[in-house]
Amino acid sequence: MHESCELTIDIVIVNWNSDTFLRACIAALIEVESVGDVEYRIVVVDNASLDGSADELPRTAPALGLRRNRSNVGFGRACNQGAALGSAPVILFLNPDTQVEPDSLGIALRALLARPETGIVGAQLRDETGTVHRSCARRPTAFSLIGQDLQLHRLLPRIVPSHFLWDWDHAESRPVDQVMGAFLMIRRPLFEALGGFDERFFVYYDDVDLCARARDAGYEVRHVAEAKVWHRGQGTTERAKAHRLFYILRSRVLYAIKHHGYGTGLALLCTAFAAQFPIRLAVALSHRSIQEAGAILHAAGLLARAVPGLVARQRALPDTIKASCTAR
Repeated sequence: MHESCELTIDIVIVNWNSDTFLRACIAALIEVESVGDVEYRIVVVDNASLDGSADELPRTAPALGLRRNRSNVGFGRACNQGAALGSAPVILFLNPDTQVEPDSLGIALRALLARPETGIVGAQLRDETGTVHRSCARRPTAFSLIGQDLQLHRLLPRIVPSHFLWDWDHAESRPVDQVMGAFLMIRRPLFEALGGFDERFFVYYDDVDLCARARDAGYEVRHVAEAKVWHRGQGTTERAKAHRLFYILRSRVLYAIKHHGYGTGLALLCTAFAAQFPIRLAVALSHRSIQEAGAILHAAGLLARAVPGLVARQRALPDTIKASCTAR
């Protein structure tokens, strides 16, 4: 194992009913240890899983720590809990439905430490067929958020760009606006100066927000294509489609209010009910998917019930948190 403290990582894995994925994720990390490239400690934060996925974890994993929450506190808050249990100068937030290649941690870490202005790095995410996921994204603007809700990114892509960088093959390393939270490596001083993940985002857009604030603080967010990671995608939310759609739309509204003002957030609420839900429902019914249509209607009901508390909570909270850190 490398003895330099600069080559140590705290790996935080938030688990929620991940079935066998968590054990496979940790098994892949154990292979990293055998390469002897970096020192690391794994912290699993379990958000009240009911499937036993956090039970009987491999004892051979290096310095494996486990925190069990009595309820599902959300992704961002659980990430912050896991990060607080460590002290390494670098933190990797890793989804349980991932498996890293043996050399990926070392490659990503060296890319992070190569330049002091680099604050966050992500990896090249692939599925079991080797297909590269288009996981990097553009920073949302008020115009793009509303346009995407109205599906204008499909009709007028040159005017309203998609959120994810579909037109780029992710084959080379380069700076980007945002990397996905499935594999997000960040300098601890920067993470702490930013106040960690914003816990108002229960799930989704927490990584978008963190990367945006890091860039506002003067740091680079970088995609590292040489660090390759298998990622199933939606591994723990696939079975909860209604709640998944609800949290995506809710988080978009939260992000819009925080970064672009109250009016943009209200506009997104309007487009959700006037465009998002009707369009999704029409598509589901055209495919005669009653189950899908039911999930969409359930999500609409959840968002409708959340509107009063969402609006009231946002009125009471401060605007975008700007980091005034000099963590470099």
